[in-house]
Amino acid sequence: MPSLTATLTDRFAAALTAAFGEDFADRDPVIRSSQFADFQANVALPLAKELKSKPRDIATTTVDNLEVSDICEPPEISGPGFINLTFTPEFLARTLEAGGAAAAPENADPQRIAIDYSAPNVAKEMHVGHLRTTVVGDALARTHEFLGNTVIRQNHIGDWGTPFGMLIEHLLDVGVDSEAAAEVSENPNAFYQAARSKFDADEAFATRSRSRVVKLQGGDEETLGLWTRLVGYSRDYFNRIYSLLDVTLRDDDLAGESTYNDVLAEVCDELEAKGLATLSDGALCVFPAGFTGREGEPLPLIIRKSDGGYGYATTDLAAIRSRAINLGVDRALYVVGTPQAMHFEMVFTVAREAGWLPETVSAEHVKIGNVLGSDGKILRTRSGAPLRLAELLEEAVSRAKATVAESTVDFTDEEAEEVARIVGIGAVKYADLSVAHDTSYTFDLDRMLAPIGNTAPYLQYAGARIRSIGRRAEAEGVDAAGVANAAISLEQPAERELALSILGFADVIAEAAAGSQPHRLCTYLFDLAQAFTSFYEQCPVLIADTPELRASRLRLSAIVLEVLVAGLGVLGIRVPERM
Repeated sequence: MPSLTATLTDRFAAALTAAFGEDFADRDPVIRSSQFADFQANVALPLAKELKSKPRDIATTTVDNLEVSDICEPPEISGPGFINLTFTPEFLARTLEAGGAAAAPENADPQRIAIDYSAPNVAKEMHVGHLRTTVVGDALARTHEFLGNTVIRQNHIGDWGTPFGMLIEHLLDVGVDSEAAAEVSENPNAFYQAARSKFDADEAFATRSRSRVVKLQGGDEETLGLWTRLVGYSRDYFNRIYSLLDVTLRDDDLAGESTYNDVLAEVCDELEAKGLATLSDGALCVFPAGFTGREGEPLPLIIRKSDGGYGYATTDLAAIRSRAINLGVDRALYVVGTPQAMHFEMVFTVAREAGWLPETVSAEHVKIGNVLGSDGKILRTRSGAPLRLAELLEEAVSRAKATVAESTVDFTDEEAEEVARIVGIGAVKYADLSVAHDTSYTFDLDRMLAPIGNTAPYLQYAGARIRSIGRRAEAEGVDAAGVANAAISLEQPAERELALSILGFADVIAEAAAGSQPHRLCTYLFDLAQAFTSFYEQCPVLIADTPELRASRLRLSAIVLEVLVAGLGVLGIRVPERM
């Protein structure tokens, strides 16, 4: 189904061609929602200077050539030359009856998109800081796949570097097959902290650890085997968190730092050969254009340390080189914390200067803000440590169980557990996704689980209510096939507003993907649920005046459910059958 904006854009292209010639056919008007009509088009103001004419005169000429009588009321010109358009109820009804309201808009140019997200560290527990990178990244991955793009998930885990020397030595000390070793998959922090304490207190252990790093980086077979064991334990832990959080990351998506270890020297050599990298105080650095310090001195991106080691910059350059050249992506999205903004700007600039990242490939840092506590500071435990993600998610499910227990619905124990998980996890994910990803928000389970307001439970309840209406209709003998093919009537204002809201889905989901803005989809779904609530209150469904009107409203309700399920689905949130 073409979006409403696309439909109007096509009509304006024809009008501009008829009015001003072929050269103006591609001058897309700025079409947006309007308080004066359904949409307002701005085509006259951008063309005024070019055509040396008054904007209102251009708008008048455009409207004279605009053929929309089959879909809109007569267009009206307002202000300096805005064109207001109001869809007819008949057009809205026809469009809904054609089906596909919850389908993805046509994608004439599908893309290959790499999305770097989540990125926890091996042998360390995932904390609340990983919540947003995981949830936002997964929503973007689902959204792009829904739109027909090919998504390559890249879970850039921290699985290499100097800490692995002490971790491997500690693994040998406790026994590779011991319960203490298996603790990495249950309580990674305890294992890591034990290794760290020994490293800090025992010089002999620290010396062994440093030697082990050299063996690891040198490809020693025994050391690599131990390293693989540690990564495997952590992978089991990651997968439990991902399963609880209901995200789509799998083992095949792991693309950690170790993935690029063998090409780091090659990356440095190539940058040197191209004259981009130079030695500075013993370190190999690139000074990308446009980056300076407070005193105006060029800022370095260090790609090889003075001791010969490599850092994050080298790995990130190797990664973007691989994604652009080997994976052949059109877009590379990095769902990473806002504090890394300068780092990624420099990495992207160097990649372009090196010729690895052509202008046809987009590299974007999807900046992620912080999760805050009630005190306005980054959410932490009372001891000041980062809050464990598993603990936070388990608390959300536990709180949701209490809410489910108060429901009037007669759930079985198994159903209650399932609904609590869907509601609790959905509440956490939606609260995160409903705010702009580059801003911070306060973690508040009471607000997240509230059945009113812009929350997941409110949307989930709207879906569950529609399912309940359908079950009651079926129990009353309403023919389901007749409802599915019923003519849609939009005589009441609330019916028309609901139809218009439904048909905004295609535009919004395309905009959310283009701008990496899941919060725009959240806002749309909340508005849709509110429009349904108004419709339900003002337009009796099961006790409508006639069977035909009842069937129309049941069909309209069913379409709302389809869109809610599809929209929440691309956000990674499910709708329970009952609530």
